[in-house]
Amino acid sequence: MKVTQLNGVGPALTSKLEKLGLYTVQDLLFHLPSRYQDRTRLVPLHALRPKSACLIEGQITSCSLQRGRRVSLHVSISNNGVTLGLRFMHFHANQAKSFSTGRNIRCFGEIRPGPQGLEMVHPEYVLFDDEPPALADRLTPIYPTTEGLSLTRMGQLISLAWQQLEQGSITLKELLPRQLITQYQLPSLEQSLKQLHYPSLNQDLNQLQTQVTPAKLRLVLEELIAHQLTLSRAKQQSQQLAALAFLVKQGLEQALIKNLPFQLTNAQQRVWQEISDDLGTPMPMVRMVQGDVGSGKTVLAALAACRAIDNGCQVAVLAPTEILAEQHLHSFSQWFEPLDIHVVWLTGKQKAQKKRQSLATIASGEGQVIVGTHALFQEAVHYQHLGLVIIDEQHRFGVAQRHSLVKKAPPGSGLHQLVMTATPIPRTLAMSAYGDLDHSVIDELPPGRKPINSVLLNNIRRADVIERIHQACNSGQQVYWICPLIEASEVLQCEAAQDTAALLIQQLDNINVGLVHGRLSGAEKAEVMAGFKAGKIQLLVATTVVEVGVDVPNANLMVIDNAERLGLAQLHQLRGRVGRGQAQSHCLFMYQAPLSAMGRERLDILRQSNDGFVIAEKDLQLRGPGEVLGTRQAGTIGLRVADLMRDAHLLPAVKVIAEGYTPYPEKTAQLILRWIGNNQAFAKI
Repeated sequence: MKVTQLNGVGPALTSKLEKLGLYTVQDLLFHLPSRYQDRTRLVPLHALRPKSACLIEGQITSCSLQRGRRVSLHVSISNNGVTLGLRFMHFHANQAKSFSTGRNIRCFGEIRPGPQGLEMVHPEYVLFDDEPPALADRLTPIYPTTEGLSLTRMGQLISLAWQQLEQGSITLKELLPRQLITQYQLPSLEQSLKQLHYPSLNQDLNQLQTQVTPAKLRLVLEELIAHQLTLSRAKQQSQQLAALAFLVKQGLEQALIKNLPFQLTNAQQRVWQEISDDLGTPMPMVRMVQGDVGSGKTVLAALAACRAIDNGCQVAVLAPTEILAEQHLHSFSQWFEPLDIHVVWLTGKQKAQKKRQSLATIASGEGQVIVGTHALFQEAVHYQHLGLVIIDEQHRFGVAQRHSLVKKAPPGSGLHQLVMTATPIPRTLAMSAYGDLDHSVIDELPPGRKPINSVLLNNIRRADVIERIHQACNSGQQVYWICPLIEASEVLQCEAAQDTAALLIQQLDNINVGLVHGRLSGAEKAEVMAGFKAGKIQLLVATTVVEVGVDVPNANLMVIDNAERLGLAQLHQLRGRVGRGQAQSHCLFMYQAPLSAMGRERLDILRQSNDGFVIAEKDLQLRGPGEVLGTRQAGTIGLRVADLMRDAHLLPAVKVIAEGYTPYPEKTAQLILRWIGNNQAFAKI
């Protein structure tokens, strides 16, 4: 039953509901509250506590305009000799007039410390003279909404959906196995939904919002199973078309190993065997290789490329940024040119003539390894016989983008995919976010690597840090100085780097300082990086564009400015740019005091550990899964009731339960539709 069949739902409202993924009346029933408010009781003004949201009542004692950086309306209310301020930053003249002295007011909002004591900023309120409005008779659910769709209207729509359910116009099918319901002593689906939409008056608010009640567990299990089934479907569909089985021909592969100036570690050999086994089957490989910074993922990608080329196929190497793509171009060219393998460069910023040449070389098959950015999966790119896709920093791409490149395979043929990440993704998160991928982990660094010495320094010691850089450069070492994102603006980030570089040039007059930031052209960035790699530039001032891929073994000192502004995973990635040679390396995390308790805890984790997986687990605990994975990916499924940290213990059982749905394709489809809805396009690309 579509939402359009509900009274009062016309085209405009339908459009707003669709933005929330709500197309049917059943979708409304599964649009669950994100939190609850207690409007069932009044809190006396003397009992108010900062950061608590509550319902209060009082009499207006004054109303005045207060001038500062901007004009605000300040209303004082009193009850039993205790006062509270109400502050409105946005208001109109008639609203100000309505707050007349002596009138009664009831407000709901969050209590905050203000310049004159406790206050509420922009509370919801109702004015009354005699009879007070009735209190709510149950906890108030707060639903996710969108612009133009009020919380009140959303509550009304959900009430209409419940009426349809109670009248029998729609039904809710039980899709969980009976054995599971018995094992966990779960309420029925209808009971669970009712308890979450309309919690009883005696339900503890804190318990409802922070604990997994039986009603919530019922829905958490359903959602996690639906999620797992969707990922399994994505994997099955990616493997429906047979891929060319790459035979072991030893030619290029052995030649590459022979030419390498190092031996593969035991972990690299183990992961290469897993990749090799996958490539040797006619089923498309879909494998993620996780490895800490410097663990040697790229050489495994090069070996896989050799296997593909030995079998007459082209290889596409996709990177999220030009600077990382350029690093791969350099590495692959260095390894492949002696083997007479033709490497092609393709990015969106190439000049028209060079791009035409690259496209022609790719289409003819002369280009065997194609390295580039998002340009690799654009419509204008035609491969003669693409057999393997290598994607670096997988979490920077959405599922849809990855599959756009997979579509470049010859008609009717599947494609082997090798995705890599230097961002250690905790197992919990990997199982849920990348369940359509097989996983390999390179858990060993090359021999001789020394742990990086990490130090926290207050920004007031900046002069000492600059002196240390001076000594390091004069002794033949090279140094990074990283300027992080100060605000959500690349322009400001670049300006910060430019200002820092100018200051360091002034204070280090005999040191050659280079500058790299996001507004430089690809050629300009490449020129500076080449100068740094060649040792001509002693100190490189950079934004976080050097987070991944840059390899300068002689650089063994890094300074990260305002380190408290970056996430743990990103700080660890940046730190991994040093420690790539034999000398002892150091990373100085400079912070601006005062540092919050969480800020101190985060930076202490980096000081204590060089293990990316330990850091990633801590990052997941502190910041949550959305932040650890980076910006929300196109095609990623968001969780509505389940929480990856809280419910991690359920995932192994969920995986087993999901496998039990294999003989029941109709139930599988219904469960996916219920929880994933239109986002199931994720599994159909």
